[in-house]
Amino acid sequence: MSEITAAITAVGGYIPDYVLTNAILETMVDTNDDWITSRTGIKERRILKDTSKATGFLAVKAAEDLLAKKQLDPKEIDLVLLASTTPDMPVAATAAYVATEIGATNAFAYDLQAACSSFLYGMSVASSYIMSRRYSKILLIGADKMSSIIDYTDRTTCIIFGDGAGAVLFEPNHQGLGHQDEYLRSDGVGQNFLRIEAGGSLNPASEETIKERKHYLFQEGKTVFKFAVSNMADAAAKVMAKNNLTKDDVDWLIPHQANKRIISATRERMGLEEEKVLMNIGRYGNTTSATLPLLLYDYEQQLKKGQNLIFAAFGGGFTWGAAYFKWAYTTDN
Repeated sequence: MSEITAAITAVGGYIPDYVLTNAILETMVDTNDDWITSRTGIKERRILKDTSKATGFLAVKAAEDLLAKKQLDPKEIDLVLLASTTPDMPVAATAAYVATEIGATNAFAYDLQAACSSFLYGMSVASSYIMSRRYSKILLIGADKMSSIIDYTDRTTCIIFGDGAGAVLFEPNHQGLGHQDEYLRSDGVGQNFLRIEAGGSLNPASEETIKERKHYLFQEGKTVFKFAVSNMADAAAKVMAKNNLTKDDVDWLIPHQANKRIISATRERMGLEEEKVLMNIGRYGNTTSATLPLLLYDYEQQLKKGQNLIFAAFGGGFTWGAAYFKWAYTTDN
């Protein structure tokens, strides 16, 4: 049998209509546009305002966009992976709901949670399944309704996050394209600095946890920033070194959209020009599991077959890493 690699062969995406601008946030908390922009690079973010809709809705829309563009029968899909930190509900896997909604009746499905690194970890899982030859079509979706866990009286978190979803299809490749290598890491010390304190088995929901607002996202910004800058940049540099890649060999850096300064530090560590860095943080903010696929969604037409892509992410836990892919197709304009 010929050797196979796991390649991304299609991309889809979805962002909600409502735009939460910095100007609107100025009326909600003690902040201003200059402060937000200079520290994060964010000008606006999208919010799913309909309280009857959740992460599953975003994921379904992104998957449907991919299926329509690829003209793919959902019954051909073997597995649906949902990378998300905001599932629709505990216990019941949101991925199973998404698979049913899109008609992927021959697929099994499950959720994958590693905070902002969820999609990056999902790329590793999907690639491994494909290269094992057990499955030939895997739909990996990154989706988060971050507005559902954000305290909009907390200016340290409400300025950062937005809602959105992106989806990619993994298939076997016989030309050596797709997944080449990865470097994934975690450190449990991060539990103290980026978390939702209540709602899990450690601190179940109670009248007290609700009153104390412990079901909202908390982060110790300076510590998270320090870890993110060093580890995301280090992971990207390690992947380059392992594969003997110079800055001239890398066509695109596809970084998690957490903070423009973190992205810049990663780019500088890799020695890349600004023109090689994909960014949409200014329009969407940090959509957590959706940032990497939404970059592919926004910039798909600029990606060319055979180009070298470095993905990098950092998230709560702490979780982080980088992956090296060769892009597998060129989109017809």
